Amino acid sequence: MTPFTESFKAEFYRLLESRKSIRKFKSQPVPEEVLQRILQAGMQAPSGKNRQNWRFFVLEGKKRDDYLSLSQKSWLGIKDILEKRLKPSLYQFTERFFFTLGDAPVVILCYSINDQEERYHTSIGSVYMAVENINLACFAEGLGCCTMGAPLEIKEDVDRFIGADQLPEYKEGKLELLCAVVLGYPDHEPPKAPRQIEGRIVRLR
Repeated sequence: MTPFTESFKAEFYRLLESRKSIRKFKSQPVPEEVLQRILQAGMQAPSGKNRQNWRFFVLEGKKRDDYLSLSQKSWLGIKDILEKRLKPSLYQFTERFFFTLGDAPVVILCYSINDQEERYHTSIGSVYMAVENINLACFAEGLGCCTMGAPLEIKEDVDRFIGADQLPEYKEGKLELLCAVVLGYPDHEPPKAPRQIEGRIVRLR
């Protein structure tokens, strides 16, 4: 492989440091070719035994709008915890986000196929690596995104909403919702939470 240039490496690390969760988006649609590049980036991730066990369900247009009622329902499962953790103004902003998804035009529901060929945590870890690729690709494309675990509060509802419960893999107990990613062109510039370094790394020699 041809070595990357120093300027490319500098831009890559700037991308990592610049990535942050976006919760307010412009109404501007995401061009199809950009969305395809982002999804393809997700599928470049490594996976246990090369099973590539991720499944992405992409909601746009009316389907995305209909999903808002489920997003609002998922808020009920986490609002009490967030009320204790967030300042009142940030709590109210987060509540609005759940009720509107920040006007993001695209929602990606991310699933894992789990079976006896691979350990459970390796299977779901493979999908989350794909999700991180999606996060980074969004920022490289000038978009913003937010990865959400809240759909797990109502995962059976989500499964029915997209028809996943009718798929053979689901009926066999293999298909599992892990998270959602909402994305679009950012309409705010929130600060990035400081990285907590203390006690996170243990080096042994």
